[in-house]
Amino acid sequence: MHPVFLQIGSFTIAWYGVLITLGIVLGAWIGTRMARQRGLNEQLFSDMILWAVLWGVIGARLFFVATSWNLFSGKTGTALLFDIINIRQGGISIHGGLIFGVGYLIYAARRHRINFYKYADLFVPGVCFGIIGGRIGNIMNGSDTVGRVTGWPIGFRWPDSARGFHDSLCSAATPLNLLQYCQNIGGKSVMTAPVHFTQLYGVIIGIILSVAVFYWLRSKRPGWAFWQFWLWYSLLRAGWEETFRLNPLPWKVYLSEGLDKAGIGLFTETQLISIPLILLSIYMLWRIRRQPEQPWAPAPEAASTGVQV
Repeated sequence: MHPVFLQIGSFTIAWYGVLITLGIVLGAWIGTRMARQRGLNEQLFSDMILWAVLWGVIGARLFFVATSWNLFSGKTGTALLFDIINIRQGGISIHGGLIFGVGYLIYAARRHRINFYKYADLFVPGVCFGIIGGRIGNIMNGSDTVGRVTGWPIGFRWPDSARGFHDSLCSAATPLNLLQYCQNIGGKSVMTAPVHFTQLYGVIIGIILSVAVFYWLRSKRPGWAFWQFWLWYSLLRAGWEETFRLNPLPWKVYLSEGLDKAGIGLFTETQLISIPLILLSIYMLWRIRRQPEQPWAPAPEAASTGVQV
């Protein structure tokens, strides 16, 4: 477990970015093939991928900064600006990336007068593969996006050497009730208690979604795969991964963590955001289910003439 994929002098490339990129590239290749099979505009789809990823990265960083401002407070001027844009040091929000990416797709669909859902559905495989890559990257970072201390048999003790860029197990932000499990090993404060392996939970969620998306894409109702993804990602992320993850509880309803406890916390920001997303997804799927199927077009779409397929 080491965060650096490649280092040349002082320049480093992290596993996190490499693995997310590989996931997106694989998804883009699959999406492009499906766009060709469905008679959509391949070039337009490729352009949309590029811009959606760019805006997704911007949104992911902005959401992380907004929800983790305590990591940036105390700095001003150039130093603050550099920390905000220095994404190489880590810190992004998946929900922020998805919202900004979808926002761009809506803009592109209106600009080119195309069916938003026919294209948005084909972005889902790349997002699913990107989730897998991102969570494996978290594992490579060491104790990044960690779980709560737990007494359950599935608890995982991070090796003393697995300390990445963002060790949130034992830091100034560690809750007082957990500091008792921190010990100084090799000059670093190390968590000795088992925790939920939430990064692995995230990998499994990504795998589940990556398999399911190919069943969702069989539907000839545009938007079915898009809203199925939002529904199940929100359910699995909020109900499984986030329940056991060591995140702050803006709405403290339930907390159980320690060597004699389950390691559960309700409700985190992600869980609160997921509630309206789940309800909206169910409503949109109900609407789409009532619509007639739309056979895939046999010929490429002429986006430049404003023809909608």
